[in-house]
Amino acid sequence: MTGDTNNQQRQRSPDMEAQKYAASILLPDTDVVFRNIRNAKRFAIDIGGSLTKIAYYSTVSHRKVLYNSEKEGTSSGDGCEYQYESSEIERLHFVKFETKYIENCLDFIRDHLVSSKDSVIGKSIKATGGGAYKYAELIQKKLGLMVEKEDEIGCLIKGCNFLLRNITDEQFSYCRHEDPEYHFINSDPNIFPYLLVNIGSGVSIMKVEADNKYERIGGTSMGGGTFWGLGSLLTSAKGFDELLQLASEGDHRNVDLLVKDIYGGDYSALGLTGDIIASSFGKAMHSSHMKADGSKGFNEADIARSLLFTVSNDIGQIASLYAMLHGLKKVYFGGYFLRNHPVSMHTISFAIKYWSRGCVQALFLRHEGYLGAIGAFLRGAEECDPENYSWGENYAGSSGLQSPLPRPHEVGWPGGTIDQLEIDRCDQQLTFFPLLANPKEYIPDAVDLTKDKEARDYWLSCFEGSLSSFVNRAISSQPNSPDSVERANKFRDKYIQRLHNLKNHPFAYGNLTVRSLLDMREHCLIEFDFPDPYLQQKKLENENALKLLGDHLTFLDTLEHDERQEVLVRGVLAGNVFDWGAKEVVKLMEDGLGFKEAADKLQARPWLHDDLDAWIKRQNCSSHKCAAIFLDNSGCDVVLGIIPFARELLIRGTRVVLCANSKPALNDVTAEELNVLLKQVTAICPIMKKHLQAGTLCIRESGQASPCLDLSRLPLSLVEDLCKWSCDLVIVEGMGRAVHTNLGAKLTCDSLKLAVIKNRWLAQRLGGDMFSVMCKYEAADDHLEGTTETNPATSSSANL
Repeated sequence: MTGDTNNQQRQRSPDMEAQKYAASILLPDTDVVFRNIRNAKRFAIDIGGSLTKIAYYSTVSHRKVLYNSEKEGTSSGDGCEYQYESSEIERLHFVKFETKYIENCLDFIRDHLVSSKDSVIGKSIKATGGGAYKYAELIQKKLGLMVEKEDEIGCLIKGCNFLLRNITDEQFSYCRHEDPEYHFINSDPNIFPYLLVNIGSGVSIMKVEADNKYERIGGTSMGGGTFWGLGSLLTSAKGFDELLQLASEGDHRNVDLLVKDIYGGDYSALGLTGDIIASSFGKAMHSSHMKADGSKGFNEADIARSLLFTVSNDIGQIASLYAMLHGLKKVYFGGYFLRNHPVSMHTISFAIKYWSRGCVQALFLRHEGYLGAIGAFLRGAEECDPENYSWGENYAGSSGLQSPLPRPHEVGWPGGTIDQLEIDRCDQQLTFFPLLANPKEYIPDAVDLTKDKEARDYWLSCFEGSLSSFVNRAISSQPNSPDSVERANKFRDKYIQRLHNLKNHPFAYGNLTVRSLLDMREHCLIEFDFPDPYLQQKKLENENALKLLGDHLTFLDTLEHDERQEVLVRGVLAGNVFDWGAKEVVKLMEDGLGFKEAADKLQARPWLHDDLDAWIKRQNCSSHKCAAIFLDNSGCDVVLGIIPFARELLIRGTRVVLCANSKPALNDVTAEELNVLLKQVTAICPIMKKHLQAGTLCIRESGQASPCLDLSRLPLSLVEDLCKWSCDLVIVEGMGRAVHTNLGAKLTCDSLKLAVIKNRWLAQRLGGDMFSVMCKYEAADDHLEGTTETNPATSSSANL
């Protein structure tokens, strides 16, 4: 939780909760700005002519569950059996506001720094942008911080590299007349080389080949300043944003002379269509120019639109020429001229595509306005160690693309909107899974909801409709906490606000997917201090499943090989039914659903995707060297499904790596929980005990905090181990990990994806019904050659 370093946070009162937000600017819809400012440890600022971006680093205290009862901890005080400890998250905060309000913001920061202004006197603040010189004296006077000015271009490139490496769906292309308008591009494991075109008052074009290898290769004086300056002379628009808005309402064809105006149509001999601009402002040369209805030929909006096209076409042509000259396909655009404004992005995209004949693509960044602030902050930010950790966007604290926060409620705030970005440090460095067949083309998610309106409407409604059960679960997980109801309601309000915003702006956080909706829910739960609402339920289900494990293993050992392989797969599938994230299954579980009853509910063969026979055939061949199992739920799923399956692989001589979540999500088992659980399993099964002691069975964190799986963000330590042990089999289990994500993922090794469809709408869309089964086995040769054979019953999976 933000702004609370008190180790007694387990017993927060409503008054303490109010104090926690006292050092933040309160906004409508549960958002706050300058969160945790009292714990800020380092500042940076990027001051532009119209927008200012402030960056600061803080440590955010929150409650972390202790799963190992042998570890020392403090009683939760909630009447629950578990313990917890106070933990901290390293967080980067970025706030963007209009420069004309800079003095108000500096006053707020000064008044809410750690204990007093004296605590930061003598320290420094990194500053970049044109205003770094203009406002240096004001910053020093207000904050008592020495201003260290940083090179603007170097900061932009450093910020760009950081975003491309760490933020999911950061880059996108834009086409105003397509649906969807935004097309988010996969992050390449190697982000270099690229061209960065910064459109400020003028334009600078930088070729970037490595973190510390870049050069300015060109530019033009025709930039944002040209558009703003001429627009001020030619129209009555007051300010840059008003001029852009005016341009969005105009029709340049009333001012520009087109090819068809000269030749009566296309100029086919030169390959020019009639709608191409032959002369910018060409019609303005005739002062008597009138429309067909006798009205004036053009207005201020038309002039602004023509001016925007004039500047954009010039920039687009120059940028495309430099890109083709240097053989670069990736061209990123940034600077205040863009501000992610649809009209600006549309004109730049059109110009690049036209002048390069489609060979170069204009790319934009969701957080392009923060490049300078991020780069300035990273210079000398040793305490947060940005190079040796990965970072991720915090959806609960970020406002989103085209989703500025409303006017603050803070007393004395003069006005204007605010935009903010929060980035949390991961516990370790994350990287691409090396067994992905084509990392550049890997997309975790099976469905992009920004493109599929039917699916988008369904899932947004589904998540909102199931929210009350999560609120109740959160409250019941902390029964003796005096403010649990208040915090749970705040969680509900914030998540609903995010869902409603996504209805209008589905692209706000990149590709809208089931995974991103799940991640956002978890981020909101953590923000309001509900780290693991399903903890007690998981413990209860693990205990009940362990009571059945011994007899289940004994039964398995009586079966012949092929029959045992089928029963093992069916066991994993039966265990996967137990999912507290599936609304229609929750009622069954609350009524006491058992393991045998779950197995009976599975779809009869042939399954929706049925590669079971191919898997059994492979099991009759030589054993695999190493298997990585990305597992799902606690209880029957892991104990009666995955454990027996892993045991079979171990008996065959395969090393087994159990990959579990790094942090809680729903009733998914975490790596810490699995360590405790496996000790209990070894007391029941000598085979598991032997391999655990020998190291041929081990547990690793998957780096995930979600019911889904992103194979582009796995812990470096896990990847290194799997490479060292020559992993040649990957097993992915669960609807979130094997259907919502990774259903179409291709690997260079054998893979087995197992899941039960527990959502009726999704099952029917796939051509099945509730409890339909996905059993998808792909051999390494199939992955490499793209010739996977599938059962005819599986063809409907393309409908996903």
